[in-house]
Amino acid sequence: SIPLTAFLPDDSFVGKFQKLISETVIPYQYDVLCDKIDSAAESHVVKNFVNSGKVLKGEPEGAEFRGMVFQDSDAAKWLEAAAYSPALKTDPELRKKAEDLIELIENAQDSDGYLNTFYTIKDKEKRWTNLLEGHELYCSGHMIEAGCAFYEATGNRRLLDICEKNALHIYRVFIENGHEGYPGHPEIELALLKLYDLTKNEKYLTLAKHFIDVRGVDSDFFIKEAKERHWSVWNGDGRNKHYQQSHLPVRQQSDAVGHSVRAVYLYTAMADLAQKTQDKELFDSCKRLWESIVQKRMYVTGGIGSTVHGEAFTEDYDLPSDTAYAETCASIGLVFFASKMLQNELKGEYADIMELSFYNTVLAGMEHDGKRFFYVNPLEVVPGITGQAVTHRHVLTQRPGWYTCACCPPNVARLINSLGKYAYGENSTTAFCHLFAGGDVKFENGIHLSCKTAYPYGSDISYKATGKGKLAVRIPRWSKNTAFVFNNKRITPQTDNGYAVFEINGEAELEINLDCKPRILYPNPKIPTLSKTACLMKGPLVYCFEGNDNKGDVLSLSLDTAEKIEEKESDILGGTVILEAKGFRQTASAELYSEIPPAFSKETLTAIPYYLWGNRGVNQMRVWLPVK
Repeated sequence: SIPLTAFLPDDSFVGKFQKLISETVIPYQYDVLCDKIDSAAESHVVKNFVNSGKVLKGEPEGAEFRGMVFQDSDAAKWLEAAAYSPALKTDPELRKKAEDLIELIENAQDSDGYLNTFYTIKDKEKRWTNLLEGHELYCSGHMIEAGCAFYEATGNRRLLDICEKNALHIYRVFIENGHEGYPGHPEIELALLKLYDLTKNEKYLTLAKHFIDVRGVDSDFFIKEAKERHWSVWNGDGRNKHYQQSHLPVRQQSDAVGHSVRAVYLYTAMADLAQKTQDKELFDSCKRLWESIVQKRMYVTGGIGSTVHGEAFTEDYDLPSDTAYAETCASIGLVFFASKMLQNELKGEYADIMELSFYNTVLAGMEHDGKRFFYVNPLEVVPGITGQAVTHRHVLTQRPGWYTCACCPPNVARLINSLGKYAYGENSTTAFCHLFAGGDVKFENGIHLSCKTAYPYGSDISYKATGKGKLAVRIPRWSKNTAFVFNNKRITPQTDNGYAVFEINGEAELEINLDCKPRILYPNPKIPTLSKTACLMKGPLVYCFEGNDNKGDVLSLSLDTAEKIEEKESDILGGTVILEAKGFRQTASAELYSEIPPAFSKETLTAIPYYLWGNRGVNQMRVWLPVK
């Protein structure tokens, strides 16, 4: 991938979101972490680091831990998002907040390198005895990612030194001292590989490979671990092997199962390790798991994890709309996984899915104002049932300001601010454009690229390139008729696995026109809840129908797929493109069941981009409509 500072966004779609993150989301989330927002759930994150420092200085009186066992990770993800923000270099106040937080983290680190406020404050003797639930390695992983990002962005090693000290402590525990086990929640594996990339210290590669290689070899490890201790965090006993990805050694896995975030974080690390070590067997496993997700267990929005029970994958084609879990973090993890798959093989499908997840579920995870967030991302909402029926209580009609389990909000912030690393890539001879993000990119191979576009609403992408080498631009699978003008000549370029490839020698200009006309998608008939339905898309955007635009009721609507779909500019939520489709509204008897056949009247239906739903108060929402 390109260096952290290589991409400078302009003021187009991606740049506007990154500006929102830098100017609104990062300051807001910092205040939440400091418990300064009365309307948000208490975080206690910063106080935990303060109290951990007190304990280590021998001042434990009044020092308590509050929050989830993985609360430290919220601070790490905030620091990572701040590191990706250009404001970190220009805003002295933001820089001071970040450095003050790093100082608190440094004070909370034990002399041997151990870093976790939950155990330092509550019970030092329990360290490394509950890998199933304890999240020590998970929190270390997120802190390592933050340390790498902060150093890349600023050149300041303070957080990186903290993370290296912690990583070397973990190396001593698990490699030199032979402590058994592997992380209950995968995350540190992918972080250690980032740390290895940055430092070239072989110990970090060895430790990451160890955690990946031993996972599932003793599939009863967590059961044995639970029996050896007489305490737990939330009564986990280790028997749900699929949940914690311990059912099989990773090279034998074929189906995406269990907790969806844990799964894709693990798969990301597997794909990264496969590329670094040229492990074909490991990459073959990654490809099987990828196919399991995108062909049988993924929502049309790029959401994954269809049940609240274990926040997990279930079975092939089990993709209910109204009880969907589709955690925001899971789609973020799917972006990570897709990016690492791209580094193993150039294949447009990986970037297609990366784009689908980003523009739909990831962006839907944040309110348009940057101060409210979704954890769960349904494809259907019915006020009165959603959030109230016992089967639907996990699904909300509106985004809360924060969560007791607040993994998603800072995760959204760090991904959006780092999108350049996913949109662009390079090797020694080629600059890759995986996603269409307006701005300037300086590749280390000498190519300099400027991209101008109104994407995802506009269909034109303009590139100006200087340097010598190749430029490879992904052509989305949905763009059926794509036009190319290279150096003022209309051409049919050479293609390679979904990428159009151009030779750059000096200066070059490239104009691409994608086929972004609205289209209708039909579900696989094996998805039982979607029989005889369809949904609308334009470019990478999934559209949905909200009550606000459809007389307050979308449940009585059906779609006429024989009619043309119109797209129109709208001032909804500051400006968007809406779709208008022909359809019908059903009028039926008020009885629960009736022998009187329903009547249908013709109607124009209005759809908005899915990522914007839930921004205008409580109302009905549907992605899939019946087809009449």
